[in-house]
Amino acid sequence: MKSKLQPYASLTDGTPIPTAMNRRHFLTWTSLATAGVLSSCSSPSHSANAPRRLRLSTSSIHFKELPIEQACEQIARLGFEGIDIWCAYDKCPHLDDVAARLGPDGLKALLARHKLKLFSFSVYIGGYAKYAELLGRAGGGVAIQGSAPPCKPAELTAKMKSFLDDLKPLIELAEKHNSYLAIENHGNALLDAPDSFKAFTDLNRSPRLGLAVAPYHLQAIGASVEEVIRIAGRQLFFFYAWQKQDGISQLPGHGPTDFKPWLQALADADYRGYVNPFMHGHVESDAMAAALGKSRAYLRQQATPAWKI
Repeated sequence: MKSKLQPYASLTDGTPIPTAMNRRHFLTWTSLATAGVLSSCSSPSHSANAPRRLRLSTSSIHFKELPIEQACEQIARLGFEGIDIWCAYDKCPHLDDVAARLGPDGLKALLARHKLKLFSFSVYIGGYAKYAELLGRAGGGVAIQGSAPPCKPAELTAKMKSFLDDLKPLIELAEKHNSYLAIENHGNALLDAPDSFKAFTDLNRSPRLGLAVAPYHLQAIGASVEEVIRIAGRQLFFFYAWQKQDGISQLPGHGPTDFKPWLQALADADYRGYVNPFMHGHVESDAMAAALGKSRAYLRQQATPAWKI
């Protein structure tokens, strides 16, 4: 899909801004850049030629049978820097338990104890609004959710515009709570193929709204992961290191996919978030820890020379 829209220019420090932007959004972008709070999604303080430092997170749902305290302990022990805390999808208790029992201060204390950074909340069940205040008071981060039902190709631009319009209340919440909203691609959804990513990036006008790229679903439809990363550009807020395989083979370093081109594409796109090894399906916690440890080592090996380790 071709578009005449060119939504991104840049500030003098290289921070991208939408060109078709109203005064309020421009002031939002400039204040965020000045304060240095564009988070890991887009850091203006780095030279474009400086090597990117690979930062790795993983998702608490991999240890859903453990309390959130033990899940954090496992993730930190494996050497991950960040954590993605999951909602009640597949009966994962972690995010609702944090909300009901720990609260933001308890979560901050738990993460500090294990030297983990809060990267994201996955809010596929419950939705962002339910957890927005918690995420903000815990320090802010990315909230990840899905898009909308699929549409015919001729309807894509109109449907995407309507979808983005419907997100405005959530974008306002993200602004209020110093957080970001990332929309993930999925099979049989509005955000699925590369042309839908192009429609999203062309129409999106908010620095608080971006994309979560799930290569598993792109491989399922034969789409190029590298192309989608390029299209997403500075609107890429979250990246699942996740391949279209079964079981443990979904993880980096276990299945046949070479992740090096994906990591190079992320570096070329100046991605500043965490790379998040991921899989669906239950694996006993000790086996899961061993598998994730192998994935972490593999990604660090494949990241050079594009990334600084």
